Amino acid sequence: MDELPSACQKVLDAASESGLAIEIRLMNDTTRTAEEAAAACGCAVAQIVKSLVFTGKETGVDYLLLVSGANRVDEAGVAAHLGEPLKRPRGEHVRDVTGFAIGGIPPFGHANRLRTFMDEDLLAFPEVWAAAGTPNAVFAADPAAIRDATQASVIRVA
Repeated sequence: MDELPSACQKVLDAASESGLAIEIRLMNDTTRTAEEAAAACGCAVAQIVKSLVFTGKETGVDYLLLVSGANRVDEAGVAAHLGEPLKRPRGEHVRDVTGFAIGGIPPFGHANRLRTFMDEDLLAFPEVWAAAGTPNAVFAADPAAIRDATQASVIRVA
């Protein structure tokens, strides 16, 4: 196998540190969107893990939401759970906080530790696919293992 890009190596190292064995696949086509990733991985869109960063409007705390590719975040519902309204930060902020560009943000391996929440719908699958640091790198894993590796709280996001 060719050498992994440094962003992918960070993801692989973080997975290993959390006890999760993953195999990163570099795809020929982009996996930037849930639809593109599902097509490349040969799975349902709902099996794609979207790693989305939101910021609390009142506290400025950044949150990571791991969302099924088939779902849109109900910001008001999630905000009620968190106790503050949310805003979508700019791409530059997301990159500063995670260390990854939008379209390649993995569930773990970030530059800063983020309070993480997982969409309960992801746990319906034996396997899900997540970004692995670049817009064409992915890995498959048991969603419960991703939940454990990220110490995510499971919530309804849609």
